[in-house]
Amino acid sequence: MNDRALAKLRDWLLLLVCNLIWASQFVMVKLVQEQMGPLFAVTFPIGIAAVLLTFTVFFRDRVRFPVKDLVPFILLGILGQVAAQLLITWGVRLSLASNAALLALAMPVCTAVMAHFLLGEKMNKVRWASFLLCMAGVVACSGVDWKELNLHGGQYVVGNLLIFASVNGSAFYNVYSKKMLLHYSPVEVLLYSYFTALALLLPVTLLLEPTGFKNLPHYSGTVWFGLIILAIFQYFLSMVIFLNVLTRLDATQAALSNYLIPFFGVVIAAFALHERLTTFMLIGGALALASTLLITVFDPESRETEAKQPGAVKPGEVDA
Repeated sequence: MNDRALAKLRDWLLLLVCNLIWASQFVMVKLVQEQMGPLFAVTFPIGIAAVLLTFTVFFRDRVRFPVKDLVPFILLGILGQVAAQLLITWGVRLSLASNAALLALAMPVCTAVMAHFLLGEKMNKVRWASFLLCMAGVVACSGVDWKELNLHGGQYVVGNLLIFASVNGSAFYNVYSKKMLLHYSPVEVLLYSYFTALALLLPVTLLLEPTGFKNLPHYSGTVWFGLIILAIFQYFLSMVIFLNVLTRLDATQAALSNYLIPFFGVVIAAFALHERLTTFMLIGGALALASTLLITVFDPESRETEAKQPGAVKPGEVDA
């Protein structure tokens, strides 16, 4: 096996680790919200991750304030991090961890749509068909009573819609951060986006959920375990790994690995929360999986990208 093949294998193994960590998020946010609200469940772990990243940037990268790119980082922080992390936490509170894992199958399709609008990638008929099929999966996962055709009667409709909005937030972050990785290192991109996210989340959390900080000494060991997993693995380690891989792959290509999230997520949810799959969840998961397979296997643009994959981009080569 040549060096290029080994490097590609390494990148996909790293993506495998990322998806395993991301799949555990659905269970972790379910666990920690037994003793706190969704705002604190997001703000506190991101704050810890930001502290870890600050030390990492200080010791490994040049410290700089991205004045020229302040608006892009605000967009990454608000439309990316806040939308992705807060909505998934809120959505899982109103739905099931298994639902969140299945709906994560939408990530490759949503990423392709974002890449079309933000990076100018072509959006062909196959990609549009995949996106519409994925939307059908979201509806099917919501527990709608199809016999009565009551689209508002599903028990998990609101939660699933929030989860799907979170998936789109993650897709936006992955695609838009691709531009910033031309100018900044992966840890810088992550840190500066966390700063802007915390600028919004922290005051809102202090206003709406002040008891979250007051109750820190009283949280159970299980809740603290969930917070640590979220802070160190979800918001710090996995994101640094993913953004490093993203410097060598395009956003759509990297997102194709996300089909692993539902597999890991359902297994973890069944083991930790004793959740079971319903018929509607299976139908929704099958539709979302079909949309992912459609864009992966039958999309000519994806095959062309794979065949013409460029060399690695080195962050920091272009002066910010």
